[in-house]
Amino acid sequence: MAACARHFSRLSFVLALGASLPALSPAISPAWAGAALIYVTNSAGDSIHVIDPATNKVVQEIKGVEAAHGIAPAPDGARVYVSNEADSTLDVFDRESGALIKKVPLSNHPNNIAVTKNGDRILVGIARGPGAVDVIDAKTLTRTKSILVKGRLHNIYVTPDGKHLITGSIPGKLMTVIDLEREVPVWELPFDLGVRPMTIEAGPDGATRRIFVQLSDTNGFAVVDFAARKEVARIKLPATATEFETDAGRATSPSHGIGVAPDGKTLWVTSIPNNAVFVYSLADLKLIGEVALPALTLPGHGPIASVPNWVTFTPDSKTIYISNAAMQIRHRHRYQSMQVKAVIPVGEVPKRINTLVTN
Repeated sequence: MAACARHFSRLSFVLALGASLPALSPAISPAWAGAALIYVTNSAGDSIHVIDPATNKVVQEIKGVEAAHGIAPAPDGARVYVSNEADSTLDVFDRESGALIKKVPLSNHPNNIAVTKNGDRILVGIARGPGAVDVIDAKTLTRTKSILVKGRLHNIYVTPDGKHLITGSIPGKLMTVIDLEREVPVWELPFDLGVRPMTIEAGPDGATRRIFVQLSDTNGFAVVDFAARKEVARIKLPATATEFETDAGRATSPSHGIGVAPDGKTLWVTSIPNNAVFVYSLADLKLIGEVALPALTLPGHGPIASVPNWVTFTPDSKTIYISNAAMQIRHRHRYQSMQVKAVIPVGEVPKRINTLVTN
C-alpha cells in the first residue's frame, strides 16, 4: 500500500463543503465586512496555495517554501507567516505580492504557529529538543524569547479572548496553557495519549469555555473544561460501515482535523478511517450530521480514503474547507442539506489550512 500512497500524494485537493444545516443556518455575520482567502500549505511540496472562497479557485501560489508547515495571517491582512521545516525558520511574506520579506531563524525544528490577537507576536511551536514556544516580535521580526514547556510541541492556539496560548505535545501526552501577558506556563493537563489537533469554544463573555482535543490512536476527541482544568468527556466517532484503504502511517492519528464554526453552533470533526466529516451540535455535543467524502477506487483495491485532515471556515460559517492529503476527485456529493461544493486541486499533500479575512 505504501507505493500507492506515494502515487496518491500527487493528486491532492482541498474540499469545499456547504456547512449550513436547516435549523442552524446563520445569517451572514456583520463582523465579516471584507472578503476572505483560504491558505493551505502543501507539506510534501514547495508551495502554498491561496483559494478565493467566492469562486473556489486558486488565485495565488507562493513558491519556494520547501516543507511549509503551519500558516497564519497577520490580523491586519498585510502579512502571512509560515513555519518552514526545511530551514527551521519563520518565513514572512507580503500578502498581496507573495514576496518573501524575511526568514526569521528559530531555536529548532518548527511545527504549527499562532498569532496574538493584536498581531504583536508570532508564536511558533518547536517540535525538537525539550519543547518550547518561540516568540517572534512582529515589528522587528526577531526572536525575543523561547518559552520552555514539557514536551516537543505539535500544535499551538491563541484563545478567543487572546489571554492564553494552548499547546499540545504528542510525545509528552500533555496540554499546556501559557499566560500570554507574562509569557509563562500557568497550568498543564496530562492525557493518556498524545495530544494532536485542538479547537476552542468561547463562552458568551468571550472567555475560553471548552477545548476539544484529538488524541493519538483515537477516532474521536476529548472535551476539556477550561475553568475546571480537567477532561470531562471523551467522544468516539461512529463506526464506519465501509473499510477504506489508506497507508499504514495514518493509523496513529485516525481523527486529525477539528474546528468550531465561527457562529459557535457546530463542531466539525474529520475521520480518516470513516473518510468523512462529522457534525456535532456545540451546545450538547449531539451528533447531527455526517458527510461522506470522495473516495478513489483502483483495480484490485477497495475504496481508498481521501485522508481528510485540517479544517477551516468562511467567517459566515456557511462553508468549511477540508485539506485532503491523498487524492483528487471531481464530483458532487449531497448529504441532507450539506453538500460538497467544490474539489480544488492544490499541491503535494495539503495539510495546514487557515482563513484570512481582508477588509
